[in-house]
Amino acid sequence: MDVAEAVATRFSCRAFLPTPIPLDIVRDILERAARAPSGGNVQPWRVSALTGDPLEKLKASIRARPELLPRGEGAEYDIYPPNLKEPYEERRRDVGAKLYQAIGVKREDRPGRYRQYARNFAFFDAPVGLFIFIDRSMGPPQWSDLGGYIQTVMLLARDRGLHTCGQEAWTHWHKTVYSLLDIPPHFILFCGIALGYADESVPINKWRAPRASVDSFATFAGFAR
Repeated sequence: MDVAEAVATRFSCRAFLPTPIPLDIVRDILERAARAPSGGNVQPWRVSALTGDPLEKLKASIRARPELLPRGEGAEYDIYPPNLKEPYEERRRDVGAKLYQAIGVKREDRPGRYRQYARNFAFFDAPVGLFIFIDRSMGPPQWSDLGGYIQTVMLLARDRGLHTCGQEAWTHWHKTVYSLLDIPPHFILFCGIALGYADESVPINKWRAPRASVDSFATFAGFAR
């Protein structure tokens, strides 16, 4: 698979097959991804990879507290800016509507939306859950590096025939994650990533989020026609 195909076929997978992923594949993906650009070679990322009993223990801990949904233990950062302006808010609402339409959940069905949201915290049944952290002392440039690392993980996963789903929603359960993984307090949890083979038979994996055209966000000058 070339890079262009990996980019084109990557999507946020929300239903996985139970097929186990060997340790050597997960290690190889994470190690190769460390070639992602890093200003000053700081390499600010930290990763915890879980499968089997440790992953099940974490999921069970959250499953036992459904009354805390959807806010969980409270987020450590704003996933979206307050008062998100246009056109960004409309894009966010549109993609949310398309997700729930794919599984037949109406907007007014709050319990149904909460049930689907809670699937985040089962990693959508993926056999591997990754947690991505960054040192709290880092600034916007290093957070940008972290995004590059995450994207590289996802593309390398596609090269292996795997799929992923990035999940910032995990910030709502940061206390549980820290306690069960014994993460030093100077690290902040940025996101989780579900990793595994996609269940391509289910409706939630059959739709794709739209993207704006290049002319809506890029300008070109000085190029020969």
